[in-house]
Amino acid sequence: MRLQGKKIILGLTGSIAAYKAAYLLRGLVKEGAEVQVVMTPSAKEFITPVTMSALSGKPVASEFFTANDGTWHSHVDMGCWADLMLVAPASAASIGKMANAVCDNLLITTYLSAKCPVMIAPAMDLDMYKHPANQKNIEILRSFGNRIIEPDEGELASGLHGKGRMKEPDAIIEEIVLFFDEKKNC
Repeated sequence: MRLQGKKIILGLTGSIAAYKAAYLLRGLVKEGAEVQVVMTPSAKEFITPVTMSALSGKPVASEFFTANDGTWHSHVDMGCWADLMLVAPASAASIGKMANAVCDNLLITTYLSAKCPVMIAPAMDLDMYKHPANQKNIEILRSFGNRIIEPDEGELASGLHGKGRMKEPDAIIEEIVLFFDEKKNC
């Protein structure tokens, strides 16, 4: 349990790679992490909050207010609670919003409120990934101190082959464990 006691926000955006987030979440929990899932509205088109809630043992946050009772999901409280925020998969749209402070959903407001380190795992088609606008946004996020978990090269959902596949869940978990080990040894 290499992540015992660590509090992680797992942000999901609208990408076909969202199915990998279920495996990623399961692995983080197996390693001892407490995980709060935050989903964009478009992420819910690819994987359900019910799946992510069942795997995390916590309700998923996706809207600012709960529809039935008006409970507020405080992005500020979540941003202060976490030891790490991981956005995986990170779509080009969400990367652009994060880089430019476009706060139109709970995930982006939580990102801007985060007091902890942030890791971002892009996932998109190769032409989207290498587009100059997307690369500029990724560099902006890097300049803010965010760690970018570079996507892999391989077969993409479009059927094309190239760089843009979200890194596999086990590899992302290893990067997180290494990050916390490095912090511990400083």
